[in-house]
Amino acid sequence: MKKYSKMVRLLTWIASFAYNNPNMNIHTLIAIPYNPYEPKPYERWTMAGMLDLEYELKVAAEFWDFIGGIGSYEVLLDAFEEVGREMREEIDEYFKKFEIIKKTK
Repeated sequence: MKKYSKMVRLLTWIASFAYNNPNMNIHTLIAIPYNPYEPKPYERWTMAGMLDLEYELKVAAEFWDFIGGIGSYEVLLDAFEEVGREMREEIDEYFKKFEIIKKTK
């Protein structure tokens, strides 16, 4: 049960909060914060038939705009782009060590 303790704690907290706020609107869904297939839609065979995709899955912009309001995804992308430009040298330096590891295998 230990590996589930954080999840149980989170669900207990949500249940307690919902008990004290019976009119609260709770959404349960699977969220994928990034679509690696962009600009194509996220279409994994593992999702086929398992979920009601309209209500139980939010990917990329749909997820970020759901939790942060319309336009949140674009703001987030802009922030990542700005930080990426500002830290380009540091990021490149960090990833060089993985190139060395890959070459030694």
